Amino acid sequence: MSKSSAAKTPWFDAASDSPLLTEYARKLDSFLDVVADGKVDAKELEAQEQRVVKLMKEVEPLLSPEAHEKVTQLLCEVTAYDLMNTFHMAGKSRPQTKFRG
Repeated sequence: MSKSSAAKTPWFDAASDSPLLTEYARKLDSFLDVVADGKVDAKELEAQEQRVVKLMKEVEPLLSPEAHEKVTQLLCEVTAYDLMNTFHMAGKSRPQTKFRG
């Protein structure tokens, strides 16, 4: 996913305006290696966190104060979306039975 600085990886599908980041993430070697066995262990999660922290430390000094605030908001919103999506998916996987006692 590391392209030359002249070419930007698009964030949105041109036809639908849908975000493309999930599709890109699903193609990352780090993601494919981890999900190959259908589970994520603590060591794999820690390695992903280290990759995120490394990239954040590389990008943060490149940002103007205004861009830093917008990127901070973006990262927080993406994190909230991921958490909400996880809760949503977990709720859908629960049995839809009612307690009858």
